[in-house]
Parts: sequence; structure tokens; C-alpha cells
Amino acid sequence: MYNSKLYAILEHFDKYEQNRCRKYIQSPYFNRSEELVELFDRLVGAINGENGVNLEKEHLWKKIQPGKGYDDVRFRKYCSDLLKLVEGYLAQQAYERNPLDYATYLMESISKKKVPELFKTAIRAARRLSQKQPYRSATYYYHQYNIEKNLYNLTEFETKRSNRTNIEDIASNLDVFYLAEKLRILCAAITQQTFVSHNYQFLFIEEIIKYVEEIDYEQYPPIALYYQIYLTLTDTENEEHYFKLRTLLDKYGLQFQADEAKDVLYMAAQNYCIRKINKGNHKFTEEIFSLYEDLIQKGILIADGELSPWYFKNIVVVALRLGKYEWTEAFINNYSEHLPEAFRVNAVTYNLAQVYFYQKKHDKVIQLLQEVEYDDVAYNLGSKAMLLATYYETEEIEPLYSLFESFRAYLNRHKDIPVNRRKNYGNLIKFTKKLTRTMPGDEESIKKLKEEIKNTKNIASVNWLREKIAELED
Repeated sequence: MYNSKLYAILEHFDKYEQNRCRKYIQSPYFNRSEELVELFDRLVGAINGENGVNLEKEHLWKKIQPGKGYDDVRFRKYCSDLLKLVEGYLAQQAYERNPLDYATYLMESISKKKVPELFKTAIRAARRLSQKQPYRSATYYYHQYNIEKNLYNLTEFETKRSNRTNIEDIASNLDVFYLAEKLRILCAAITQQTFVSHNYQFLFIEEIIKYVEEIDYEQYPPIALYYQIYLTLTDTENEEHYFKLRTLLDKYGLQFQADEAKDVLYMAAQNYCIRKINKGNHKFTEEIFSLYEDLIQKGILIADGELSPWYFKNIVVVALRLGKYEWTEAFINNYSEHLPEAFRVNAVTYNLAQVYFYQKKHDKVIQLLQEVEYDDVAYNLGSKAMLLATYYETEEIEPLYSLFESFRAYLNRHKDIPVNRRKNYGNLIKFTKKLTRTMPGDEESIKKLKEEIKNTKNIASVNWLREKIAELED
């Protein structure tokens, strides 16, 4: 059972969700089988580490069907039925999170049942919920389309042909939803093409772009933002597109749910900054830091109570490059509690080590990095590279050469690390070793090393290597 799909799903539930799901399963509306409740309790007990819980099939069978011989077909049916209930619970949670879904389906049901006594109540509820809805993503306009469509059906406009109908409102909301979603998908496809060589085909793109350019699209937040992202992706040299995107994010950022705002809209702006930084335009380092600050101040950075370790690490790196050491240390201390528990210790240790490295507190760097063996490959590679640089800075030659060997062995052993990434760190080892053999003031050797680094594409920590070569020239 430990390897079953059912167990894997339940592992993602916290105690609150376990209790909610159990109540759902206990409800006679959804389930009348006590055996499924017992099976659920056994699985959750194992997940919570309760003593004496045995998940062998035969043992579970004895608990849910005491006194009866094991029936594998029947047991599989219990597991299948429980899985369906758990999936139903997840769908119910998604439904309850959006009250507009409730209003839409209520109107649709009343329309089909022809219950005129509930018409006005349902319409008022839908209108009220729409006005209270804080978000204006494409989904909002889809719900508005459904509400207007159901309103049309409820009031039977088709039988009152002399009356003015809400058909225009139906069409308008559908248009906004369609245009916004089309632009969102187009932006996702263009972004993906930078990683995967695939030519996506979409209908009406030229017509949509031309139409958007001719209307006052800024009154519709999802169209405005995704159109602006499209411009940053397709006309990359024009920095005005980025700054216009920043203005729109300031204006509309809080009108999108945190995951879409953080991982799509702000991410598009961050990616533009990264492309500029990689081309040597370092004013965008300040820009990307400003984006991170914006996410923090608006409370968007943390979605569903958790902070992504990836975001955590990137914010630290950018802040350190700008010399914001005190700010970075405060950020680590204040926000580490929001990291997923499984990543927290490694993330805090690694990122604090980075702060100390930039502050040249080398003893603290060595102490921190020697204490932890990172499970995550990215942290492992980064910590080894940082330790390598620290040993060089402190002229700890013996541990440095020992690290050269163990680091290279790690790269050779882990074939799951992408080839280019292995080359990056392999070259870092090679050039750091050459650095140790280059004497200060040896112009010929320094020039040769500089040329070699310049002509090598894949090198990790290349800016650090260049700094160390510059120090040899002084």
C-alpha cells in the first residue's frame, strides 16, 4: 500500500485536510460504507507514524472485514472506491474555494428546473458575489459570461423578443476571457520555445494582436498584462515594454491570485531582467530586486502559507550581489519559517553561508558547509563551489586540493546531472587549480589564463574567477 496512488495522495494532506477528508467520507450523501472509513483511518494512521499500523493487504483486510477470508478483488474495489472519494473531496474543496462556481451552478440548476421563486434570489447572490470578487484574472470574465448566460436563460428573454436582452454582456465577457486566455497561452508557448525547440501553431494570433492594439485594453487587467508580457518576449530590445509591464503590475498585481501573480506575471518581468543581466546590463539587477521587494510588500511571495525554496535562494543571491548583507540576513531569519519543512534546514544553512561568504567571514562559511550534506543536487553543487572558493580565499591549499578530487568524483558519479552543468563545475575546478599555480605579476601566465577563460563557454562562478585573476594582476 505504501506504493499505491491512494497512499501517495493522502501523504500530501496535513492534519486539517485529513480531518476534513474524513468528514467528507463519513457523510452518508457520498458514502455509506464503514469499511472505507476504516481503511482511510488505517492509511492516515500509517502516514502520521502511529504505532502498530500494518499496511499489508491481508492485515488491512482483517481490520475492515474481520472474520472473513481475504478477497483480493474485493480489497482492490475498496481501494478504488476510497480513491474516488478522496478525489471527490479534492474536487469539492476546489469548488468551495470559488463562490462564483456555486452561484453559477445554482443559476444553471434553477434555470433547468424552472423554479421562478428562486430566480431573484439567485441573481442577487450572483451579482453580490461578483462585486465582492477581488480578482480579475481571465477566469473572472469566464464566470461573468456564465452568470450573464444563465441570467438570460432564467429570464427567458428568448420568449420576449421585444425586450432588450443582456446578449451584449454575454458576448463581451466571453470575448475578454477568450482574448486574455489566448494571450496567456501564447506567452507560455513563446517562453517554452526558449527551452524546447517546438513550433506551436495557434489560430487567429495576428488578428488578436491587431485587435488588442486597436482597443482600450488596459481596462481589462488580464488582457493588459499578458499583452505587455507578449511585447517583452517579442520586442526584447525595447525596454519601454518592460517598464510598462512594471506599471501594470503595480496597478493590477493584487487583482490576481498569488500563484498566478507570482509564478506567471511577476516571473515574466523577472525573466526579462535576467535576460538583460546576462547580456551585461546590470542596472536590471536593481530592477529584479525591486520586483522581489514588491512581492514581499504586497504579500504575494508566500502562496498557501509556503515560500518556494527556489524563490528564497534567488532573492538571497540578488540581494547579496547588490551588497544588501543586513537586509539579506534579516530576510533569511524572517522568512525561513515559511519554507517547506523538508527543505528548511538545507535552505537556511546554504543561504546563510552565502551571506558569510560575501561578508568574507570565511570561518563561518566553512563551519556551516561542513555541517550539512545536501540532498538537493543544486544545493550540493552550490555548496561545493562556495567551499572551493572559500578554501582558495583563505589559502587552505591542502583541503582545497582534496576538494578538487572529491568534487570531480561527485560530478562523475552523478550522471543524472545535465552534461552542461557538469561541464560548468568541471571547468570551475580546472581553472581554480590553474589559479593556484599562477603567481601574482606573472603577466604571461595571467594573460594566457584570461584568454582561456574568455574562450570557454561553460564555467560556474566565472565572475569570481575573473575577480581572482584581476587580483593577481595588481
